[in-house]
Amino acid sequence: MSEVNSAGGEASVKTHDIQPYFDMEGFMVMSQEKRLGGAVLERLVELWGQWLPQLKVCEISTGKISYLAVWLPEAIEVDVDEAWEKSASDGFMINNLAQFMCMSAVQAMLPQVEDAGCAPSPRPTEALRAALEKMGLEYRPGSSVLTRRYAVVTHFPFRGGCEICHLQSECPKGQGQAESASILLPGYERGADGGISQ
Repeated sequence: MSEVNSAGGEASVKTHDIQPYFDMEGFMVMSQEKRLGGAVLERLVELWGQWLPQLKVCEISTGKISYLAVWLPEAIEVDVDEAWEKSASDGFMINNLAQFMCMSAVQAMLPQVEDAGCAPSPRPTEALRAALEKMGLEYRPGSSVLTRRYAVVTHFPFRGGCEICHLQSECPKGQGQAESASILLPGYERGADGGISQ
């Protein structure tokens, strides 16, 4: 763990060296898979080992409010996009792996997230935006969505589940549709009206 104070003392950032293990059963549940072939499992374990050193886990304090930020760099997004181009099934699996790695790190820091079933997004205050930007993890302009695809920002310590999430109105689970799930393929974006465009 290392600590860095941002300029002007507006935020302090502690980095945590979190090394979540690859929980095959948890990954299969998240991916809704009943079995994994040996070659697929070997590929997933190999990628987990390659990606783990690139995983970033930071605790950000902006005065009275603290946050946890977990993310993987853009290079992993490129890996996933390339996998989608070659094989939809491979792309699906490694996309899930990147998401699972981030959530495994969040759960290592905040075990309550697993029981709540949600790592709620906080309202992106100016102080939070500025602190994340200094670490290379920005929000999209005018949006509550981060620029990195594999990233989670939530309250630290745990403060509640879906009921405190800033994105509740946009989330199927937050609207009581827990069975709703979708994957947005690379090259497509969700519009303000909820529609998908290329």
